[in-house]
Amino acid sequence: MLSIVQQDHLTVKSELKLLNQVQQWFEQFCLQHLSQLGWSETQLYRLNLALAEGFTNAVRHAHHALPPETTIDIDVYLWVDRLEIKIWDHGQPFNPDAIAEPEPGTLQVGGYGWFLLRRLADRVVYERGADGRNCLLIVKHYTEAQK
Repeated sequence: MLSIVQQDHLTVKSELKLLNQVQQWFEQFCLQHLSQLGWSETQLYRLNLALAEGFTNAVRHAHHALPPETTIDIDVYLWVDRLEIKIWDHGQPFNPDAIAEPEPGTLQVGGYGWFLLRRLADRVVYERGADGRNCLLIVKHYTEAQK
C-alpha cells in the first residue's frame, strides 16, 4: 500500500480575487515537492490550471448564492505515483456528468470548465461528502513519459 509523501491544506473565502493566493500556494507546494520527484513544468502547469478551474467553479457556481465569507477548503496529497487535489465547497450538489460536452465548432453556454478538467486530469470526481460539503477530486498520475 502506497503512503502519502506530502500533503498540505488551505482554507480561503469564496472570492475570485483570492485565486492568485490559491495558485501561489499550490506553486510553492509544487516547487518544494513535485519538482524534486521529476514532475515536469508542463505537468505542474496543467495541474495549476485544473486547480484554478476547480476553485473558480466553486466560487462562481457552488457558492453563487452564499456569502463571500463562505470558505473553500483545498487539500493537496502527493503520493509516489500521483497527485490528488480536493476542493471542498458548501453549494448545492449537482451531477457534472449531466453537462453536455461542447461539440467541436459549436457554441455552448457553460460546460467548458468540466471539459477542460477532464482533459487536464486523469480522473475528475465531484460528489457530496458525509459532512454535507461537495468535493471536487482531481487526480493526475505521474508517469515518466509525461516529462
